[in-house]
Amino acid sequence: MDTADIFNTEFWVTSGIIFLLLLLSGLFSGSETALTAASKARIHHMAKQNNKRAKRVSRLIDDRERLIGAILLGNNLVNILASALATSLFLSIMGDEGVYIATAVMTALVLIFAEVLPKSYAIANTEKMALAVSRVIAFVVFIFAPIVSLVQKIVRVTLRVFGVDISSIDNALSAQEEIRGAIDLHRHEGGIVKEDQHMLGSILDLEEVTIEDVMLHRKSMQMLDVNASTDEIIAAVVRSPYTRLPLFENDPENIVGVLHAKDVLRALRRTGGQMHRFHVKRIMTKPWFVPETTSLKEQLNAFLERKSHFALVVDEYGDIQGLVTLEDILEEIVGDIADEHDFDVAGVKSFNDGTVVAEGSVTIRDLNRMFDWDLPDEHATTIAGLLIFEAETIPIVGSRFTFHGFRLEVTARNKNQITGVKIRKVKT
Repeated sequence: MDTADIFNTEFWVTSGIIFLLLLLSGLFSGSETALTAASKARIHHMAKQNNKRAKRVSRLIDDRERLIGAILLGNNLVNILASALATSLFLSIMGDEGVYIATAVMTALVLIFAEVLPKSYAIANTEKMALAVSRVIAFVVFIFAPIVSLVQKIVRVTLRVFGVDISSIDNALSAQEEIRGAIDLHRHEGGIVKEDQHMLGSILDLEEVTIEDVMLHRKSMQMLDVNASTDEIIAAVVRSPYTRLPLFENDPENIVGVLHAKDVLRALRRTGGQMHRFHVKRIMTKPWFVPETTSLKEQLNAFLERKSHFALVVDEYGDIQGLVTLEDILEEIVGDIADEHDFDVAGVKSFNDGTVVAEGSVTIRDLNRMFDWDLPDEHATTIAGLLIFEAETIPIVGSRFTFHGFRLEVTARNKNQITGVKIRKVKT
């Protein structure tokens, strides 16, 4: 071909077609990035506000396999066609050497203008581009639907030959895991403070954490004998930091009612301060027993449904294990809620050298949240329980153990109960 013929009509037509094909390739590449990276939560929110383009995007990303198949099919078609036309054009101009030049030129053009550039723009303007290309991509998906379905069948049959079945595979991450991952990501990037991360994570954990993990153990419960004198009962109610107190008869395991401080005040007012007319059995309420395996989410819903704040926890044999209140569940989410009547008991003390001294009854979850640790809480609720589980015995004072990246030392013990533990994270 003569040099003068380079600029003939055929040359410019072919070059124009290649240019258009590169534009289409860029559109497909950018659309793939935008539609796969678009936030389903934001798109769903916009769709709920009757945004037609958002509804279209939502339908597209609901079937990602079909969406990606159609985009890849279109992208490969235009790239292969553009490369073939370029090779033919350069062959006619430069002969056999045109193959190598066409390969180099098309690689550079496709990489820069059909891959990196549109995808970079799509990453920076994900939702904006997803909404803009939704109509075009929806049309492409519709046109290529039969071919994409055939390709999907071929892929699944081929994988099945090698023992891989993807027909029943759903999204690997649950909604909770996706949310938890997003929270952790924003925490590391500085978008969420530590306290907010723990609060949001605790809400997600409500279904997994049981009452046993947050209840007040029966050893720490304050109970009253229903047969005690009026003076003793009123004095105990006044001294107690709690509003509600369990009442037992003869045996602490035999809880027969719950006494509310406000009911005591109302009863005293009705009797005009005449103690002999005060009868605790008339004002106590019926106790509510719940199993220790109940999840916090279930118990929270039960509290709301019954309009109650207080429940007694029992094990599978019906024995009292402790009590749980609405405040216990709320504290699991937002942290300790202290008021002017709470006792200020320091269960945890940290030192500058990284050592932490904790009471044995301190929960592992509280320690993890307080110091960003990762001590396991699957087999024990408290730090003393974890130490006993790992040691497989009740260690004496001074015993030291190292596990899960921590060194623990027993600092106090009362009979068979570990009451003090020194903890230090082992540097790796």
